[in-house]
Amino acid sequence: MAPKWRELADKLAERIRSGEYAPGQQLPHIRDLVEAGEGSKSTVHAAYKALEAEGLVTSSRGHGTVVREQTPLKRLGIARYDKVKWRDGDEVAFIADRVASGRAYKRGEQTQNVSRMPAPAVVAAAHGLPEGAEVYARARLVKEGDQPTHTLTSYYRPEHVEGTRIVDPTPGPAGKGGGFRVLYDAGYEIDHMREELRARTATPDEAALLQLAPGEWVVELHRTTFTADGTVVEFAVGIHAATRFSWSYDFKVPDSVQEPTK
Repeated sequence: MAPKWRELADKLAERIRSGEYAPGQQLPHIRDLVEAGEGSKSTVHAAYKALEAEGLVTSSRGHGTVVREQTPLKRLGIARYDKVKWRDGDEVAFIADRVASGRAYKRGEQTQNVSRMPAPAVVAAAHGLPEGAEVYARARLVKEGDQPTHTLTSYYRPEHVEGTRIVDPTPGPAGKGGGFRVLYDAGYEIDHMREELRARTATPDEAALLQLAPGEWVVELHRTTFTADGTVVEFAVGIHAATRFSWSYDFKVPDSVQEPTK
């Protein structure tokens, strides 16, 4: 038999999913559920903490426990990097995701901090550099309104970006078309990339930065971007709040069978 708090959490979760409790609506105060016979104060508190860990609600002082917006952002896969978006227009990747999701955006919803630093081991390996060699780190925090959605830190070789808008700490994308357009203008046209994903629980620092409940999950992204000759021009690490995204991929199915030699 499930514990009382789990039964209550499941009952409230069903009401949330059915729309009885709508996004933005505050759940009953703990004392109200106690008085309604739903359990003790500790039982209701444990149920609310479970709902928070599952990404269904948020809790804060002064606002109580509020139902989260349940429609995640569509995080495009291949289409977000279409050259026509950033080379010929001004639709950088996070904006492409918002457009595909039918959601509003502001360029200033991306903030950043730029620094020159010794390359951590994973960064050095991606760039083929000795560990500790200097790289530029361009760290961004992206929000939707007031809510953070993800962080993304791109690492570049100094010789590729020195003196460009990529190392300008002004909030927002690095000018029209963003970082990929800057690289393109500098003679480093991106050709292909590799993305690797893994899910894990957030660290305390990540939970604080992304406004996550204890125990919530994140998706860690490693992106390596190459020119046609195989030069790595960017290695990026992204930390995405798992419940705030859906990941969408639409691509041609490869067929690697070669025609027999005649």
